[in-house]
Amino acid sequence: MTSATHLIPAHGGRLVELVASDERSAELKSHSRDWPSWDLTPRQLCDLELLLSGGFSPLRGFMSSRDYQSVCHNMHLSDGLVWPMPITLDVTEEFARKLTPGSSKVALRDAEGVMLAVLNVEDVWQPDRNCEAQAVFGTTSPLHPGVDYLLNHSHPYYVGGQIEGLQLPTHYDFKTLRLTPAELRAEFARMGWRRVVAFQTRNPMHRAHVELTFRAAKAVEANLLIHPSVGMTKPGDVDYFTRVRCYQLLLSKYPPGTVKLSLLPLAMRMGGPREAIWHALIRKNHGVTHLIVGRDHAGPGKDADNKPFYGPYEAQEVFKKYEKEIGVTMVPFSMMVYLEDQDQYVPDDEIPEGTRVLNISGTELRQRLNEGREIPAWFTYPEVVRELRRSFPPRHEQGVTIFFTGLSGSGKSTIANVLRTKFLEMGGRPVTILDGDLVRKHLSSELGFSKEHRDINIRRIGYVASEITKNGGIAICAPIAPYDAVRKQIRQMIEPCGGFVLVHVATSLETCEQRDRKGLYAKARAGIVKEFTGISDPYESPADAEVVIDTADLSAEEAAQEVILHLEQQGFIGVSPAAPISPAQAGSR
Repeated sequence: MTSATHLIPAHGGRLVELVASDERSAELKSHSRDWPSWDLTPRQLCDLELLLSGGFSPLRGFMSSRDYQSVCHNMHLSDGLVWPMPITLDVTEEFARKLTPGSSKVALRDAEGVMLAVLNVEDVWQPDRNCEAQAVFGTTSPLHPGVDYLLNHSHPYYVGGQIEGLQLPTHYDFKTLRLTPAELRAEFARMGWRRVVAFQTRNPMHRAHVELTFRAAKAVEANLLIHPSVGMTKPGDVDYFTRVRCYQLLLSKYPPGTVKLSLLPLAMRMGGPREAIWHALIRKNHGVTHLIVGRDHAGPGKDADNKPFYGPYEAQEVFKKYEKEIGVTMVPFSMMVYLEDQDQYVPDDEIPEGTRVLNISGTELRQRLNEGREIPAWFTYPEVVRELRRSFPPRHEQGVTIFFTGLSGSGKSTIANVLRTKFLEMGGRPVTILDGDLVRKHLSSELGFSKEHRDINIRRIGYVASEITKNGGIAICAPIAPYDAVRKQIRQMIEPCGGFVLVHVATSLETCEQRDRKGLYAKARAGIVKEFTGISDPYESPADAEVVIDTADLSAEEAAQEVILHLEQQGFIGVSPAAPISPAQAGSR
């Protein structure tokens, strides 16, 4: 018998939509020149969109300190309604000092300067972000992506207050799939859908996911909403353009008229149990009655001890405690695994004893894509494989950055030029050298040699290299790059685009100084050249270099060959492996 709570004609509670009337919007725009403006970060832009559209109902803006504290420590707003995730506007101290609670207004703008909303400032405070991390995520480890963002990327002050929207952020992609809560509710009503089960995902879907969602919808006699997050997800995830194309290919695998795909501009926090509750409340606002909560829902990965931050079914356990308050019914599911003998997927708690189980992890899938190896049909559909291969070609077809670091005179530029010649000889990919001196001349001529300016210079090199890598080229970077932190930033910038190989030219200071072809060391010793790496400024040797070279022992050509051998070993140079031999072929030999 179906519970009456599953038959809500309005498909959820009352929506709080915050976009003002045309008349009010015009009035706000006319006064905006008198207000300070804040350019929203990508995460803030996602949050604002869901505030304006009603996706974060009952919130009417960015949280005040009172609501923030209540949510962090009690998982409820100050009025008692369940809400597990702080929704805050973080700003710099300099900007916060300009604001007066109760009287200031802030024009909230996108990256192009378009005003999207006005924030009526009610509260400005400096939070204890370590305390927030522990309360919300249960850890202060920067290995948790939510904690890393909070502690290392967000601003130190929060501003709270109600917002008045002028317009939603503009999207030029997948327009027919970007349905607001009100639009999705209306669509469900038009189709006569009274029970809707949502599937939250930030990954491509494969056969196991199709089987899981089909079983979940069947179990509760509901229609299925595939509702992927297409805002900020976990660093290193498959880009949402590729994912959405894969989701579209899978719609035909479900019975006609039983499934709908819609995109959610959500900036995920990877908050495990709290995030599961948050996902349910957001889907309730979109007209959903049920939510699939799987194993390790919104899990952030593992901690420094290689243990998951949350238990495998902790999200389900916590969700169950708050299910009545949430107003959405949980559909719990275990991980789906493939039974080879029976050629079917089943939950891992229903595996018959002695049955052989097959599974491919996300890591193994990426390895198979990188190496151009077969991805079996039992794991996913051929059309999905083709789509993934379009975006993730094997490594020998991907772009790669070779990033040299070392003291002046260590031999970086010479090795880089030899390497460039070798790559041009091989052919197949465009090759660009970003040498320290050339970059200083053409990209960074206005910069000095302070730590701040050196970091800016290296970030510029990293940005250009990331664009080259993203477009399938080879970028050879040869700056001094003396500071470890900015080198790590460059790695994080480039690795999502393709390959990154850090080469430490570890030639000693004594050897470099003996060479001193430009006379720079002598001038530095004499105090003529200031802030010179190795003499008056430190060089931080990398502990994470893939290749270490000492040119006191190797010629430039021998050193270049060491880099080439590493690239071959990693698959960035070479040809795709031979076509895999099928089990039938293997058995006939």
